[in-house]
Amino acid sequence: MGKRQRGGRGGRGGRGGRGGKRQKREGWDDRKPWPELEKQNKAMEDYYKEQKIVPESEWDDFMKACRDTLPTTFRISPVCTFADEIREQLKSRFTDLHVEDIEMDEDDERLQPPKLIPWYPQELAWQMSISKKAIKRTPVLEKFHKYLIAETETGNLTRQEAVSMIPPLLMDVEPHHRVLDMCAAPGSKTSQLLEFVHAQCGANGVPKGIVIANDADLDRCSMLIHQMKRINSPSLLVMNHEAQKIPMLWAKAEDGKKTPLRYDRVLADVPCTGDGTMRKNVDVWRKWTPAQAMGLHKTQLQICTRAVELCEAGGVVVYSTCSMNPIENEAVVSAVLKRFKNCLQLEDVSKELPGDDDNDACDGGGGGDESR
Repeated sequence: MGKRQRGGRGGRGGRGGRGGKRQKREGWDDRKPWPELEKQNKAMEDYYKEQKIVPESEWDDFMKACRDTLPTTFRISPVCTFADEIREQLKSRFTDLHVEDIEMDEDDERLQPPKLIPWYPQELAWQMSISKKAIKRTPVLEKFHKYLIAETETGNLTRQEAVSMIPPLLMDVEPHHRVLDMCAAPGSKTSQLLEFVHAQCGANGVPKGIVIANDADLDRCSMLIHQMKRINSPSLLVMNHEAQKIPMLWAKAEDGKKTPLRYDRVLADVPCTGDGTMRKNVDVWRKWTPAQAMGLHKTQLQICTRAVELCEAGGVVVYSTCSMNPIENEAVVSAVLKRFKNCLQLEDVSKELPGDDDNDACDGGGGGDESR
């Protein structure tokens, strides 16, 4: 079998041979960038209208929010040594970023200084009114961009979407808890859970609790470990299992008997269609079909079921997605409640976060339910 020759008929260098000139294509300099993706999908709009996920009177506002640019959000690590100093810097050092005469064409937004996210505890979560891409490309924000990078690399800041911060907050994690994050990568929620476990002893202490972070993809586990190095916690264990098949661990008591090691808190942030991330992943507008959710429902149900099986009696299971679809949210939780009958209690967490009604940092979707 002969080898395929590189470079076409003329060997290396293309048709004209090595060193030959490449002919300039006609109209090369007149090429225009790809047109912006149209943020419309009639099938998706019709589907969600029928689902009545928002009142009819709010539909236009809802669709406008779905098409708006996602703000840049980040949070301060409460266990870092300089958490108080960073919080004060965000309050005072960058107030001059308010430039009324500068309009962000890319985001159709006025440049604003960092703004506090009101529902996150201890004034640790902040947002900018413009996108991450716009921050990189705006000259007046060059110093602020470098500041974000430097503080992120040292573990003082974590750049994380606001809606992603919500599920760990609802878990009520305490320093002595055993916590399982079933679908952990890339690790932003895992880092939150670790911070809660370290809340009383700080970054250098060793808490009684532990966070076990699992992901089904080995490469994503490597990325998770890389991200968690910034926290440098001895209370983290990373596993590589399919979430619906995570094995039960067993502990040996002093009398030699083995008992199942269940978890006080379990987070099942399951794989989903992600149609609630349309403000960031604009491809959702082009690719969305009703069949996508049906293809994932079985896996989501299996993962949520396993979460309940691994949870200690009296513990908390939080189920969440990045989707607005009831098939991926309410239908899964309903099936789990039916399967376990009187063993679970569904908790209403709609009022758990103060001030979240006015928050505009959250993405267009994300379902969450808490069961005890």
